[in-house]
Amino acid sequence: MSQRVALVTGGTGGIGTAICKKLADMGHKVATNYRNKEKADAWQARMKADGYDITLVPGDVGTPESAEQLVREVESKLGPIDILINNAGITRDTTFHKMSPQQWNDVINTNLNSVFNVTRPVIEGMRERKWGRVIQISSINGLKGQYGQANYAAAKAGMHGFTISLARENAKLGITVNTVSPGYVATDMVMAVPEEVRAKIAADIPTGRLGRPEEIAYAVGFLVDDQAAWITGSNLDINGGHHMGW
Repeated sequence: MSQRVALVTGGTGGIGTAICKKLADMGHKVATNYRNKEKADAWQARMKADGYDITLVPGDVGTPESAEQLVREVESKLGPIDILINNAGITRDTTFHKMSPQQWNDVINTNLNSVFNVTRPVIEGMRERKWGRVIQISSINGLKGQYGQANYAAAKAGMHGFTISLARENAKLGITVNTVSPGYVATDMVMAVPEEVRAKIAADIPTGRLGRPEEIAYAVGFLVDDQAAWITGSNLDINGGHHMGW
């Protein structure tokens, strides 16, 4: 596969880090965004210690102007973006009857509006070059719902609606658009949950364990490969059998 430029939003998180490493291992030039410079610098130092040179660019993907500036800066540093992984996401959990407009809007803006904000300035270049890979990192909870996550589930379900529409619009131009929906993965956020709670979650998963970030990254690597050119508009569930459907 040719070396290409990949932008991974939210790349400093657990799954995002694994995706950045996987794409770099495939020979691509990889960039991600940050909002907190101190944390980003510490993350970049850890990546360099592991042998990875990931480009860091400031940018708030929840703001159209900042997202476009992020894209243009990545392009100026590395070249045209041919691989986009929309991975940025947050949670603001509470039951819906207690949910504030701020909790709703924060999650919708960061998890769903960001997909428009970042993809919009990227897609034209992909169309001109007639090659591109766009992948949304959704969630098992966008498929089955979750108590206290009406905002998160709505945003994650919306990501796949975006996927299937964009896939139809760009299929003839060599651009594939797909969704990956992870189940419960052993990221720092999940591992911070009390052990007894994690044990109950794992007991509900047919494989008997949480997923690993690298297993999600493997799926992303598969979908961005040249040989995955006939896979578009798909959702790949990776959840150890926790949620199964047609």
